[in-house]
Amino acid sequence: MVKPPQPNPQVEPVQVNPPQGARRRGRPRSFDRETALEKAVLAFWAHGYEGTSVSDLTRAMGIGAPSLYAAFGDKQALFAEVVHAYGERYGTFGDRALAEEPTARAAVARTLREAAAAYTTAGRPAGCLIAHAAANCTTPAVEESLRARRRQAVAAFERRILDAVRAGELPPGTDAAALARFTGAVIQGMSQQARDGASREELEAVGEIALSVWPQG
Repeated sequence: MVKPPQPNPQVEPVQVNPPQGARRRGRPRSFDRETALEKAVLAFWAHGYEGTSVSDLTRAMGIGAPSLYAAFGDKQALFAEVVHAYGERYGTFGDRALAEEPTARAAVARTLREAAAAYTTAGRPAGCLIAHAAANCTTPAVEESLRARRRQAVAAFERRILDAVRAGELPPGTDAAALARFTGAVIQGMSQQARDGASREELEAVGEIALSVWPQG
């Protein structure tokens, strides 16, 4: 008796099921979910939230609309997952700098250098997805979620600057909130400049000028 072929345990394709209540027709489509998600990241990164349609997403991800909805939910739900994935894969340099550098100024200097590199990396969309996706966004929930992320980044700088003031690294009269907001504005501006074609070296020069206005301890 010939035994039927056994499935390869190393291959685990994602089984995409139709939405609840829909009638299943034919064989469920299988695809690599992480690969599809990464393609969605790049699509939203390149074109922003409003500029990326569901048709654009299915074309970029190589899946049909039913598969997209079944695996990721609607466009807004997919974008929320994209923002999380982008933060973990491409947006951790600021957090690492704040956690690893010995002073607030060194942390900001490293963040600006690494932003200049990240925003101009060949083979990826220029700039920052969080900043670019917010442009011309008319979906209130998406707009607010992106705004909250930008506020969190500024708040992280402010906390580190306050610690530096308490430690004597910066003068007692330093306006931590204003300095943190200035830093956030520079980083967001670097993102837009990168999208306008600025090179890594040009953005690094912007970062050096920004550091020159920091108060001396």
